[in-house]
Amino acid sequence: MSAAIESLLKEGYQARRAHRPNDAKAAFAQAVALCEEHQNQFLLAQSLTGLGQIERDLGEIDTSLQHYQQAVSIFRTLDNPLRLAHTVRHVGDILRESNQPAPALPCYEEALAIYRSHPETDTLDLANTLRGYALLKAAIGEKEAAKLLWQEAGTLYAQVDVQAGVTESARQLALLATN
Repeated sequence: MSAAIESLLKEGYQARRAHRPNDAKAAFAQAVALCEEHQNQFLLAQSLTGLGQIERDLGEIDTSLQHYQQAVSIFRTLDNPLRLAHTVRHVGDILRESNQPAPALPCYEEALAIYRSHPETDTLDLANTLRGYALLKAAIGEKEAAKLLWQEAGTLYAQVDVQAGVTESARQLALLATN
């Protein structure tokens, strides 16, 4: 049964990349249902993050947040800290973008703690987490902390050659310097 679920996940991500959100949503929802039926917690958490991503793309923020939070709950029971960190970071992003800084703050702190302590952390994942945390810190008026986070994020984006991240980091640092 996991092959069928993995096939649905692949189909969902392909549909998302092809800008077919309704097809992606249907594939991820099917995967969720199969995972629940067959009690596959790891693939359920993956399916929920895919569904949460599509719901977020479609502007269904509350539903997206629920899917991501359910996935976080599952990942907390599994031994997969990097997936947990990635999913927690997305919860933080959604909360930050929804103007809910207080609940977003511990999400970024947890994700950063996991990423900084794990030897297999992907540089881009760490940079993206720093980016979200820097945006949050700036929004709540902690400009010095935001500057440090943007500097680190910019350095990491440069290391992995993500020019959009380097440019955004420099732009944000310039904005923080003028305020």
